[in-house]
Parts: sequence; C-alpha cells; structure tokens
Amino acid sequence: MARLSSNQLQIFLDIATEAAMSAGAILLDCWGKIETIEEKGRPDDLVTEADKKAEDAILAVLRRHVPDHQILAEESGRLGNGENDYLWAIDPLDGTTNYAHGYPVAVVSVGLLVEGIPQVGAVYNPFRNELFRAARGLGATLNRRPIRVSGTEELSKSLLVTGFAYDRRETTDNNYAEFCYLTHLTQGVRRSGSAAHDLTDVACGRLDGYWERGIRPWDMAAGLVILEEAGGVVTAYDGSPLVIESGRVLATNGKIHASLSQALQEAATRSPYFGDRTHAIAKEQLLK
Repeated sequence: MARLSSNQLQIFLDIATEAAMSAGAILLDCWGKIETIEEKGRPDDLVTEADKKAEDAILAVLRRHVPDHQILAEESGRLGNGENDYLWAIDPLDGTTNYAHGYPVAVVSVGLLVEGIPQVGAVYNPFRNELFRAARGLGATLNRRPIRVSGTEELSKSLLVTGFAYDRRETTDNNYAEFCYLTHLTQGVRRSGSAAHDLTDVACGRLDGYWERGIRPWDMAAGLVILEEAGGVVTAYDGSPLVIESGRVLATNGKIHASLSQALQEAATRSPYFGDRTHAIAKEQLLK
C-alpha cells in the first residue's frame, strides 16, 4: 500500500472533521423534532429524516473536497469511482434507535480507508460536544488533546462494552452468552447502542474493552483508527488480524486483550445462562 505523507493524512483528517461536525450540527438542529421514523427491513433497524439530512451534509463535504474518491454510506450505499483505492466509510447517525427515542447517545462517524485499511477517522458526539480524531501515525485526540487507552491489566478489574445486532431475534449467534459470561468475569458490561461511541470510549480510557458482531464498516472504520492511535489493539475475536468486512471486532487497551479473547471463545460453553445444553430450552424460549 502506498504510504501517505503526514501532510496528506492531515488534509484528509481535516476533511473528515468538517464532514462530521457538519452532520453533528444537523443532528442537534433536528433533535426533538423527528416526525418520521422508518424501519429498514428489520425491527429496530431504524432510519429518520435526521439520518438522511446528516448524510447529505457529509456527502456534500466529500464531493467538494475529494470528488474522485469512493464513498460507502449507511443510507446511500456505495457511491463514486469503484476503481479508486480511497474509500470513505460514513455513518451520519450511529445510534439511531437512541436518537429516535430521545436518548442522547449518538455520534457521527467518518472514516477513510486506503486499499481497505482504515487510515483516518473523526467521530463527533454533538450531545457532549466531543470530537475524536486520529490519522495513522499522527496520534489520537479528544477535542484536540491527546488521548490514551486505560492501564487496566486484569479482566476481573475491567469495565467493558458491547452491543447486539439487529438480527439478534433471528439467530442463536446473538452475543447473549458472551454478554452474560463477561458480566460475571468483569466489573461490568455496558451497552451504548453505538459502535463508534464504544470504540472512542475505549480509546480515551473510559472503558477497557469492546467486542461486537453484526457491525458494518461504516460503524467502525473511524473508531478503529482512533483506538489504535490511542494505543489500543484491534483484532478478530480469536486474536487473528481483523477483517473489517466480517462484522466482528475485538478492541481493547491491549493489556486485557488476550484474556478477553479467550473468554469470548469460552463463553459458548461456560456462560452461566446459555452456555451448556441444560439451558438450551430456556434459551429457545427467550429468543421467541
């Protein structure tokens, strides 16, 4: 992969920042005024007019600055020159269900992948006025101040975060066993409802680790760069290199990475609720 210069990375980071903050302003302007909420094929997979307006704002910024680049947008799909190695993965409102219910936990995520590798990321939380930014090799910041992951070294002393995919009602691979098992092994497992929000919380040390399945490149492209530049580690569940298209990610401060990876692999057989065969019937009932 061609190595980008610091100047190039900074230019792209500034573009990502402009796009994210433009969308964030729209989310604040639409807050509490939502009239139309639609489902995108699955229960709980929602879209509002705020999603669409915010995405239009991001697209306008990208088309003005980098009209030849590809774009992968949550609402609009893949756009632009499919032969270009530069791909912007954007989520104008990560946390739509929260937003639609008036629960103020939602962010804008704008990431740039080059030849499939995340290189630049900006995640903006308009409700906290928190802007997370990073570019490969340039470090990570929160409101322009450097951030680092936590120093927690033991899984038993960690605070984690996870999420549940939209298809959780349709599959037994739904993260319930992992959630229950890790709740017993740690000081707690939180759920925000926004993958990008979770990754940035690990990046700045508020949380120690995050895992989730069923997420899309636009959910995590920006957050992955921010977390790694803050000193974190990102892999597949089993510790192998992350394949962003897999929809499964394990992200930690690095110090608990191996133990969390092991626990995720143990969860299916050791969860106190869903791990053994004696609870199979109970699990089926809960999934109905």
